[in-house]
Amino acid sequence: MGVAEQPAQVKSDTASSIRTAAEAQASGDRPLRGIAMMLLGVCLFSAMDGFVKWLGPDYPTMQIVFFRSLFAFVPLAFLIHRFGGIRIALRVTSPAGHLIRCFCGTGAMFLIFYAYANMKLADAVAIGFAAPLFITLLSVPLLGEKVGIRRWSACLVGFLGVLIMIRPGPGILESIALVPLLAALFNAGAMIYVRRLSRTDSVASIIFWFTVSTTLLSGLFMPFQWVTPQGWDWALLITVGLIGGGAQIAMTSAFSQAPVAAISPFKYTSMIWAVLIGWLIWGETPGLNIWLGWPVVVASGLYILYREAKLRALTVTAPATRSRGPGTSPAAR
Repeated sequence: MGVAEQPAQVKSDTASSIRTAAEAQASGDRPLRGIAMMLLGVCLFSAMDGFVKWLGPDYPTMQIVFFRSLFAFVPLAFLIHRFGGIRIALRVTSPAGHLIRCFCGTGAMFLIFYAYANMKLADAVAIGFAAPLFITLLSVPLLGEKVGIRRWSACLVGFLGVLIMIRPGPGILESIALVPLLAALFNAGAMIYVRRLSRTDSVASIIFWFTVSTTLLSGLFMPFQWVTPQGWDWALLITVGLIGGGAQIAMTSAFSQAPVAAISPFKYTSMIWAVLIGWLIWGETPGLNIWLGWPVVVASGLYILYREAKLRALTVTAPATRSRGPGTSPAAR
């Protein structure tokens, strides 16, 4: 499925999860290349989602998570090498943080894969866009960040959009729509802990230990949930991992080459792919509630992104303003 991580899709793939750390190690500002890599990553993740939905009715969700994690190691080896290699990857300063990040990330991956298999693909993707709203909420108690009235208002509007999509009623607690919403919450928790880990641990470490821990955790279920793949299903399950790892590389590259505000909005193109794949393969079309609700959630997420980018810019320019002395601030000019 990441590192916010999401706004974006709710998938708990490590690429979306490690984006904050990747930004910290960014080596350049090439927005066009960054946008191209983001679009490639979204395309690959969308293809992976389609494979997951195809395999979902025949194989346990945890088995798909296992293949997704295990075979992601193949392409991710190159990414780990790029960000310092295995020696750097093995260094951990916050084991507890990695464990919590693993729990949240694995939970998010399991839940969204389950949602793909049991509801319309576009519906699950659309509800997953709620992740940035949860990130904003969790950033206050877990990161100590200050959230102003504008972002709180955007969150409120965004959650109204979520309510439109999930259509709460007497049977809401039994609704499958709660599964991708819960996945968004878990994904937000994973993203929050990636932000915390990126202060002390390397990108290579965050990638490596998440992939290792997810593989081991899902592997614990294999003696009880293993279904031997038939025919081409072996290739499809392996492809899920290879494509997922490749998508992580593309997205991590995107965030290392361009500002987050320039490329994050393009992650919402995943809705286009979800609608197209769902319609072509399964004849699915999103309901009216999805068409009405997801633009509200996307708009809220984009506004939160805009405000965060603006506040970061003000934080960066503030020291320079003070060093110039009074009367020379941007406002004064």
